[in-house]
Formats: sequence, C-alpha cells, structure tokens
Amino acid sequence: MAGSVKNKKIALIQMSCEPDTAANLDKAADRVREAARAGANIVCLPELFRAQYFCQREEHALFDLAESIPGPSSERLAAVAKEEGVVVIASLFERRAPGLYHNTAAILETDGSLAGIYRKMHIPDDPLYYEKFYFTPGDLGFKAIKTSQGHIGTLVCWDQWYPEGARVTALQGANTLFFPTAIGWHPSEKEEFGEAQYSAWQTIQRAHAIANGVFVASVNRVGFEPGDVVHDGVTIKGPEGAGLEFWGGSFIADPFGRIIAKAPHDREDILIAEIDLKLLEDTRRNWPFLRDRRIDAYGGITSRFLD
Repeated sequence: MAGSVKNKKIALIQMSCEPDTAANLDKAADRVREAARAGANIVCLPELFRAQYFCQREEHALFDLAESIPGPSSERLAAVAKEEGVVVIASLFERRAPGLYHNTAAILETDGSLAGIYRKMHIPDDPLYYEKFYFTPGDLGFKAIKTSQGHIGTLVCWDQWYPEGARVTALQGANTLFFPTAIGWHPSEKEEFGEAQYSAWQTIQRAHAIANGVFVASVNRVGFEPGDVVHDGVTIKGPEGAGLEFWGGSFIADPFGRIIAKAPHDREDILIAEIDLKLLEDTRRNWPFLRDRRIDAYGGITSRFLD
C-alpha cells in the first residue's frame, strides 16, 4: 500500500440543522463544495443532516421525511461531487419500500455515480432517541466500499459503540472508518454527566482506530434542537422534557488513536485533515494486532451471552 496509494485529505461537515429541510440540503451542498475547494478528496456529512433530529418523538407523519436512494438529496449531492471531483458520504432517511425505512449512508463517487450504500446496523431505542420506531436494522452487513479515493468504511452513530462493526469493516480493507453522527446531551444531564459522556464517545472510537490500525473520522451535528417539530405547517409536540443539545466535537483520529483534528462543541465547522497512509502501514507493523488475532478462539463472539 505504501507508495502505491497517495495520501488523501478528508473533511467533516459539522453543521446545525433547522426545520426547513430544503435549507439544510442547500447548506450541506454549499459546505461540501467549500471543503472540496479547500483540498478535500472525501467529504462526510453528519447523520440525517437533511432534517432536525426527528427521532425525539414517535410520529407517523414524520415518515414523510424519507426518500429513495437514488432520490432528490443524493442526486443533488452527486451533482456537487461530480462538479468538484470529490467523494461524498451522505447520511439519509431511506424509503426502501412502502412501510420499510432505513437509516442509510450513500457514498457518492467523483463522477456522480453511487459507489454504494450502508444501512445502519445497530438501532437505538433510548429517551429522545426513538429510532426503532423509524428504522429497520440494516441488512447489508458491514462494508468497506471501494472508491476512487481508496477503500472506506461507513458506519452510523450507534454503530460507533460496537467494536465488532469496526473490526469487520477494517478486515475488508477500509483504511478510514467514517461515523456520521447525531448525538447530544439531555440538557438536564449535561452538568452532571456531559463531560463523561463526550469522553466515552470519543474514547471508544479512538480505540477502534488503535485496535484496527485505521483512521477514524466522526462527524456530529451541533446546536440545540427542541422536541417540537414543524411538519407541513403543523407543529407536532415533542414529549415532556424533550430537546437535545448536540455536542459537536467532531474529530479525526490516526491509527494510534491520536486526535489530529477536532471541532468545537458550540459552533459549525469544516474539519479537514490529511490521511497519511504510510503512517497506517508503519503503525500496523509496530503494533501487529491483526497478525496476532486468535481467529480460532473467537467463536463465542456470535453468542448473545455465554452462560
């Protein structure tokens, strides 16, 4: 790999989202273009960037936010990808069929074609994160997708807590794992738990980088989003105590887990860093975790629990 593949620049678009989905898509397209013109080869948007985080409540009308892939959002961003010669990772609410929906990342090539999709595998169901109501778990497995800018892996938000997903994706040849994310603080918990929650979130993903000898790039949204949502001119009330402060803090870690770029918690940002593929090779040579794996002894990992 060293000497045969050129280093790449990756960009993460940390953005706030508003009720107007068209405005969010416009902003995303503009930020992708800006990142590309700053030298980025691969640009990743945050999870479900086209809308405010609607999973704070369970509401059937909000399925109307979903769209097909290819569809309006992917086609708009594919046009930007082609114009700017950049790979784009776009996290979308996919309408696969009537009544069947996924949380899906579309990987768009530099020629505007669809390189592949990844459907979120782990679906949470926590207070204000009621995703099981909306999303069918992914059925494509963990995937490393070949692009003109190298092999990349895309997992989505709740997937970032599971070492199995990162491992399987890395074993397929991904040199960078991207994690489009929408995660934040419950305002009532921030003072007591906020620092520890962010630290845990960053730490687990840095561990994926170390354990697999890959780069990790995690991009979050930022800003406070209330529990209420406006849909077709009608306000849909959120549950009591709703509202999330998305903590931003997007970051890129190298294969040794070191943070090489980090965004603030309280504002939008375009985070750009160079991926040094020789560092990936050198790190794996000196810390040969993949070499020393006992693949004959891991059968239990596919059990729910070993009684």
